[in-house]
Amino acid sequence: MLKQRYPGVEVTGLDPDPKALARARHKAEQAGVSVRFDQGFADSLQYPAASFDVVFSSFMFHHLEGSNREKTLREVRRVLKPGGCFYLLDFEVSPSGHGLFNLFHSDERLRDNTENRILSLMGDAGFSDRKKIAVRPVLFGFARAGYHKASGSR
Repeated sequence: MLKQRYPGVEVTGLDPDPKALARARHKAEQAGVSVRFDQGFADSLQYPAASFDVVFSSFMFHHLEGSNREKTLREVRRVLKPGGCFYLLDFEVSPSGHGLFNLFHSDERLRDNTENRILSLMGDAGFSDRKKIAVRPVLFGFARAGYHKASGSR
């Protein structure tokens, strides 16, 4: 989608699952766009420091355990160019843990996906200008997604 909207940019997709990468490659081919796909984990990125202008994370963060969350954010910060931006989109729960979605998905990692916790982890990783930029209902209103943005300025 990014490549279709911004054809002049270079896009790299990363996922540890070869099946997910195969599906993504197929979608890119169907859309007629050129995207680089790499297999790997976000807590150990194989890219040089300061090599990306923007990093997007989409519905991945809630899968990570506590220590991997911190390592992942540090790695994202490392690969961002000075002045680069990080966008994180993921399920968000209320600090109280109440809500219909929480009943169906009570995993500890998801319960830690509060706005304050995500912004705090971003700060601990060295990001500046951390903020939630939007929240939207997802899964037919049973859950909500928080959109966060941070700067990797040095």
